[in-house]
Amino acid sequence: MSGIVDGTVRRNTGRSGDSRLITDLMGLLGAAHVLVDPDLTAGYETDWTGAFTGRATAVARPGSTDEVAAVLRVCAAHGVPVVPQGGNTGLVGGSVPAGAAIGAVVLSLRRLTAIEPVDAAAGLVTAGAGATLADVQAHARAAGLDSGVDLAARDSATLGGIAATNAGGERVLRHGMTRGQVAGLEAVLADGRVVRRLTGLPKDNVGYDLPALFVGSEGTLGVITRVQLRLVGLPSARTTALIALADVTSAVELLARLRAAVGSLDAVELMFDDGIDLVRGHQGLPPPFPDRPADRSRPSRAHNTPYLLVECAGRTDPSDELAAVVETATGVLDVAVAATPTEQARLWAYREGHTAAVNTLGVPVKLDVAVPLTRITAFIDDLRELVPTVARPARLHLWGHLAEANLHVNVTGLDRDDSRGRERLTDAILTRVAADGGGIGAEHGVGRAKMAWAGLSRSPAELAVIAAVKHALDPACLLNPGVLVPPYGIALTPGSPVPTPPPPA
Repeated sequence: MSGIVDGTVRRNTGRSGDSRLITDLMGLLGAAHVLVDPDLTAGYETDWTGAFTGRATAVARPGSTDEVAAVLRVCAAHGVPVVPQGGNTGLVGGSVPAGAAIGAVVLSLRRLTAIEPVDAAAGLVTAGAGATLADVQAHARAAGLDSGVDLAARDSATLGGIAATNAGGERVLRHGMTRGQVAGLEAVLADGRVVRRLTGLPKDNVGYDLPALFVGSEGTLGVITRVQLRLVGLPSARTTALIALADVTSAVELLARLRAAVGSLDAVELMFDDGIDLVRGHQGLPPPFPDRPADRSRPSRAHNTPYLLVECAGRTDPSDELAAVVETATGVLDVAVAATPTEQARLWAYREGHTAAVNTLGVPVKLDVAVPLTRITAFIDDLRELVPTVARPARLHLWGHLAEANLHVNVTGLDRDDSRGRERLTDAILTRVAADGGGIGAEHGVGRAKMAWAGLSRSPAELAVIAAVKHALDPACLLNPGVLVPPYGIALTPGSPVPTPPPPA
């Protein structure tokens, strides 16, 4: 048990320094914003997937950049690690005090929700790290603009976490990853110093691009407190189509034709009929093609028929442009087209419901990977054979962003407590990804889930540079330990460099 009685911290942790640390934190933030009771901290200590969990010394909830800086100074003085956390919607365990970060202070940024007025002339908006993407989108749209970043977790994913993980999402085809949308940011270093670049100037070539350095750093270099986003035009017309295809090769060929002929192309998402069935069962959705004859309601090919969800957006109606390509494409089995927001939301529900539906089957092995499009058909075929061979019984679930060659590989049916079996399966899949020249972390980062395999996608020289930057900005390794960069003296993979501490000052 833990709690506060008459202003005195009472916490049975076995470490006398904990009480002093918590007292100091409460002196900064007030008792209401330093959580120590397990009933209150539990939601901050387990990631969205349920695969990563660990006990925190406390959860600190600062309400300003100055308070974030003060918390970091106190934690540094006590030598206690800090795990920054936004909406805790990540899928690789990078925002919870698990593994090497057990006993850390979770630094929740959820109170930093202020959104500044849109600068319409510059096409910019600045918001606190705790503002949700949905709120930022609504704010921008009220000014006639939009965010180029969009993802299914928009209602709970926060801007700081999105920047810290360089999130991808559903509009990367047109607007690029988050790093390309960040015009500036504010971050607090491990020792409490504040780094701020929020001028919004597109031409500002003085030294290194520090905002870009913090984007994708997964909370290992500093705590992002404000983010300045570039905004995009708000389209006045959208057309969405769900297309069933004969095979993945046909889907890739259709993608190539769409890229060449449809200038308004905004998203091309891949899923399979088994995934759609799972989502339908979870959400009670109707079949996407209700007029299909009964003998075609469950297509052949071992229930692995691919579907593309294609969306086009522009100032004028893009439906004719899209139809002209789809009508002449090979391998098309069925097409459902939606022009109204309600119909479009229904089609998107089949795609965006995958993650939640899969999680109902237990704690999955979740691997977000990228494979060159020239190899993706063979990769998917091999994966369907590989998974049941390595892990039996296991069920493979695939979906992703085809335009970016990005697949979300999920495997259910494994015992949550069988860490060796889960690691063996992860190793087999990521090794297969690397064999095709793919990337082991496409849009969700490395986190704790993939740190041991970072050497499959980065050379020893690159890993050495990553470690050098980390230890230059955080020499005591207090920021998100166990994420992205290993502790001193531990190699990532055979042949990768072993980080060593810098020489004494």
